[in-house]
Amino acid sequence: GLKASFEGTFIKHRGIIGTCSVGRCMCHIQVLNRRKFKKVSETISVPSGDTLELRCRGKPVQWSVPPYLEEDHDGRLKIVQNERYGVLTLVNTTGADTGEYTCYPMYCEDTDCRKEYDKAVKVFIFFPDPQELFVPSSEYYEVLQLRTNWPTVLPCQVTSPEAKVTLHREFPPVEVAVDGTDISFDVKRGFTIHRPRPHHAGSLYCVAGLGNLRQSSTKYMLIYVNCEYPMTPPAPVIQASSSSVAVGENLHISCSVVGEQDVIVDFTWEYPGQQIGRPLYTQESVSPTGGGAARQRSQSVLLVDEVRDVDQGTYTCTAQNLQGATSVSTSINVLPKAKPKKP
Repeated sequence: GLKASFEGTFIKHRGIIGTCSVGRCMCHIQVLNRRKFKKVSETISVPSGDTLELRCRGKPVQWSVPPYLEEDHDGRLKIVQNERYGVLTLVNTTGADTGEYTCYPMYCEDTDCRKEYDKAVKVFIFFPDPQELFVPSSEYYEVLQLRTNWPTVLPCQVTSPEAKVTLHREFPPVEVAVDGTDISFDVKRGFTIHRPRPHHAGSLYCVAGLGNLRQSSTKYMLIYVNCEYPMTPPAPVIQASSSSVAVGENLHISCSVVGEQDVIVDFTWEYPGQQIGRPLYTQESVSPTGGGAARQRSQSVLLVDEVRDVDQGTYTCTAQNLQGATSVSTSINVLPKAKPKKP
């Protein structure tokens, strides 16, 4: 089969090209008109409004982009796979595009491809915006649950690494001390409360300052939940309605976890049609398992209506709780459409 050969990532904006070697991920930025090299870490800043072009060697590769871009990019984002490398182009950039851009080389056997997570190259890109110091949020209030000993992130992401950011409580109006131990700040994430306690609950927000500009983030309503903390990561079981389906038939694949009661399990899916943007739907449910111990079954069912050729391949379900994540996979074979029998 084909194997992704992966040599690095190129970052280009305003005539600047950089290359990122796997593992160390120290990027060499080459300013073309002067032919001089200077090193930059895995974080770069691109002025908002500029065009961003990322190149990643590998055949093929897959990209992940900040959540805001996945939801809505108005056609500004274009991804092309060339003979030896993939190209991601983003035009009319804004501060909201700030975040982590990742390139995954794909390991392929025939038509079945999977991401090589250990060879991924990541670059965090700031798009400093003179009007917007924070990546905008669609919510005026964001509710975050606090649990004992489970670090909680207040994701007030700044668009410029130069911004000075402080944390504030709404009532009573005070600045919250950030000592780097109980609460810390990371310019690529926001504030983290490392060991939440009941007294951390309430309404908090971030304030960023840069030059003469000061702005507040969206407000975070922190609710302290005394909920069950799982003993172990989930152990999902995956089951398909059939391992071979004909074109036009329906397929459903279930992923279920039996575990302690009141433990929240999140499910995510990877499936062959994802790369061409084929939308599939999931149904999620939680039900008691019966028996003596307080146990529950959490389940996600992936629905594939009217199977096409593109749906052949590996389906992977990842189940995650507060202790960790576990992935399970199954392979689906798509058969040609069954011919109607002659009467």
